[in-house]
Amino acid sequence: MFGPFALTVAALFTGAAIYINWAEQPARLSLDDAAMLAEWKPAYRRGFQMQASLAVIGFILGTLEWLVTGKVIWLAGGAALLANWPFTIFAIMPVNKILEETPFERANEETRALIERWGMLHGVRSVLGLVSVGLFLWASI
Repeated sequence: MFGPFALTVAALFTGAAIYINWAEQPARLSLDDAAMLAEWKPAYRRGFQMQASLAVIGFILGTLEWLVTGKVIWLAGGAALLANWPFTIFAIMPVNKILEETPFERANEETRALIERWGMLHGVRSVLGLVSVGLFLWASI
């Protein structure tokens, strides 16, 4: 009963993550340094709110489906989504902190390198989302 919703939430999370890596990040990198940073700051804040919420909701739904069905794969799919939280806190947040503290007028090639690094790190979020979707699909069979 919760499984289709868990899969839907995981697919939304994954679609958003892939969109960021596939479309938004390359477009952002085509801008000059100051404009790139000016775009990254609000986009990250809004994206974080959306994806953090989806990760928690997907985990809860996957856990509920595991409790109902006893199929541990639902829990594994939810855990893959929730794994985005510690990954973000420990791997991405140090980069975010530097970028958030950088004034637009001081953006330079180091800022660009950090945003490029951020994009690579964000790719892990896309992979974790794909793993979650795959596990939820498998559990649905």
